[in-house]
Amino acid sequence: MRTVAAFRSLGAVDVHNVARDSMLRWVALFTPAFGLLFRFAVPPIADALRRQFNFDLVAYYPLLMSFLPLIVAGMIGTVVGFLLLDQRDDQTLSALLVTPLSLGDYLRYRLSVLMLVSVGFGTLMVPLAGLTVTTPLQAVVSAVTAAPLAAIYALFLGTIAANKVQGFALAKAVGIVMVPCVMSYFVTSQWQSAFGLLPHYWPLKVFWLFDAGETGAALAHALIGLAWQSVLLTVLVRRFSHVARR
Repeated sequence: MRTVAAFRSLGAVDVHNVARDSMLRWVALFTPAFGLLFRFAVPPIADALRRQFNFDLVAYYPLLMSFLPLIVAGMIGTVVGFLLLDQRDDQTLSALLVTPLSLGDYLRYRLSVLMLVSVGFGTLMVPLAGLTVTTPLQAVVSAVTAAPLAAIYALFLGTIAANKVQGFALAKAVGIVMVPCVMSYFVTSQWQSAFGLLPHYWPLKVFWLFDAGETGAALAHALIGLAWQSVLLTVLVRRFSHVARR
């Protein structure tokens, strides 16, 4: 019941915070539009690369498409990460400790809504981009596997960054993780599994396996990825709770 109360009381506050902050509002509006950007911008770029450099970008469309759920999770997680920083600065989190709404209720609300929104937008983005033929199951499972990353991003920023300036720097630094994830696409041996230490790898691998027609392997990798991300989330939740109570 207290978690339901958290949805009722904090939901309106979050909407207000996003609406009043231009940066957060821009990210929230731009996220679903990113799929359309892929649909209309990537094919002309592919044509130009083929004409000028004889480079076939179309062959790498599955790689590009696989990053869409990650982009959604990263953008939405960043928005919530900055909300956490704002609430830390405003002492909102400290005030929760003396109300019937516990920090645990707050986190359950915050992370569940965050991941549900990520799943929704992530599932929508894949057919909006439309660069490859995808099934609804592929879009949904890839988005579900990527959703915990949104919570990981948010808790990472809310825990590590001292303010929004540091938050921006950390958000940019996290982008470096994408480089080895791209490299993993070109590793065809069993060494590719070594990239599984990065939580970003699992939703990408799930998408690639679906694209190759290996549905069973894709579902198995989704379960492994969700389990590994759950471990990371548990660590971050404990760390965030410690920071919020200081």
